[in-house]
Amino acid sequence: MEPGELESLAVSGGPPKDGIPSIDEPSFVGPDNADFLDSGDPVFGVALNGAIKAYPQKILVRHEIVNDRLSDRSVAVTYCPLTGTVQGFERGETTFGVSGRLINNNLVMYDRATKAWWPQILATSIPGSWNSDPGTSSLREFRLVWTTWERWRELYPDTQVLSTETGFAKNYGSDPYGSYNPRGGYYANENMLFEPLEEDDRFGRKRVFMGARTADGAVAFDKSTLLEERIMTGELSGTPVVAVADRRLNTGYVYLNPDERTATTDGSTVQMGDSSYEPNALPLAGVHTFDAMWFAWHGYYPDTDVYA
Repeated sequence: MEPGELESLAVSGGPPKDGIPSIDEPSFVGPDNADFLDSGDPVFGVALNGAIKAYPQKILVRHEIVNDRLSDRSVAVTYCPLTGTVQGFERGETTFGVSGRLINNNLVMYDRATKAWWPQILATSIPGSWNSDPGTSSLREFRLVWTTWERWRELYPDTQVLSTETGFAKNYGSDPYGSYNPRGGYYANENMLFEPLEEDDRFGRKRVFMGARTADGAVAFDKSTLLEERIMTGELSGTPVVAVADRRLNTGYVYLNPDERTATTDGSTVQMGDSSYEPNALPLAGVHTFDAMWFAWHGYYPDTDVYA
C-alpha cells in the first residue's frame, strides 16, 4: 500500500492522542521485589547492550509504550494488545507516544519530534493528522521476547523489572481486554474490535505466529508447531529460511539459510556441521522475528509465506 492509503485506513481506537499515556520515566525493581507478578504472567524480555530487563504485559497493556534506555541506547518498548505484538525500536533523541489511531487493529505510534505516524508492525513512517509529508523512513528494531515471568527469571536471575510505580493511577491487576494467565476474553475468542485489513480463514484470527520480514517479503511460522517440531524450514520470497525454537523461553528465531545448511537439535542447542549453537546465535543472517496474531500479520503481509 501507498503511505497515503494507510493513512486513510486509520480509525480512532477510542482514546485521543496520548489518552493512553506512554511511560517516559520508567522505574525498575529487582526480581525479589516483583511480587505483583505470578509465574505464568507474560513479560517482554530483553538482554541487550549489557542491560537485562523485563516489561510485564499487565503494565504495558495500560500504556503501550515505554520510552527507556538500555545502557547508552535510547529505545522505545511498544506493545499492542489487539494484535499481540511487542516490538522494540531505537528512538534517537525523540520519544514516542500513542496516537489514538489504529490501522489493522494495530497501534499507531507518533514521534514527538516530527509528529509522524508509525504503524507498530510496519515500523515505517506514514502521513498523519499532525504531519502530512514526513517522508518514508523505517525504525531500527531490536528483539523483545514474549515469555513468562518464570521462564525469564530462571534464565536471567539478575533481571530488572518495570515497576508498577509509573506515576499514573492505573489498576495493573486488571486487563481491560481479558487475561493471559489463564487466557480469556479478547485473547481467547475470534471477536474483533475493528475490521482487519484482510480476512483469511486458513487459521484462527488470533492464532499466534512468529513473523519475519525483509524488503523482499515475509514469512510466518506457527508458534505452537515450531515449539513442538523445534526446527522448521521454509522460504521467504524464494530464499530458504530456517526457524528454530528456544524452549527455554518458549520462543523462536528465523534465519536466512540460502545454502540450505542442515540444522538439527538435541532439544536445547542447535547443531550445524560439527558445532553447537544456542537457538538465538546460529551462524546465519538472522531476520527480526516477533509474535503476532494471524489476522494482524496477514493483514499487513497478505502474500506472506506461511508454515504451520
